[in-house]
Amino acid sequence: MAITQGLHHLGLTVPDLAATRNFFVDVLGFKQVGEKPDYPAVFVSDGTVMLTLWQAVNPATATPFDRKTIVGLHHFAMKVDSLDTLRSLHQTFLSTPGVEVEFAPEPLGKGPSHHMMFTIPGGIRMELFAAAS
Repeated sequence: MAITQGLHHLGLTVPDLAATRNFFVDVLGFKQVGEKPDYPAVFVSDGTVMLTLWQAVNPATATPFDRKTIVGLHHFAMKVDSLDTLRSLHQTFLSTPGVEVEFAPEPLGKGPSHHMMFTIPGGIRMELFAAAS
């Protein structure tokens, strides 16, 4: 049995704290559960996982995310309740500023579960997963 007990939180450094916070709260329905203005950082949660969003000190000179050349986070994945939700979010993302869809909902492997990949405002790669119902 593993010593750890699941993910408590995931910390992400972002170039625009407000835009990224707004994406999670306004688009994905997270709740802001705290903040540390002097850092600055915002804490958001979907009720299961907390994300700590940290403002990059100098976004203009920060190294943009590149899943093939930067050691570290390749992407992070979160579950949604259904394929319908996944498809609805895909449509929302197509007109959400700062979000770039890498691929639309498609079967994961040979299915029947589905997933999609996109970047959140600031360029961090995220995946959404809908288990087969």
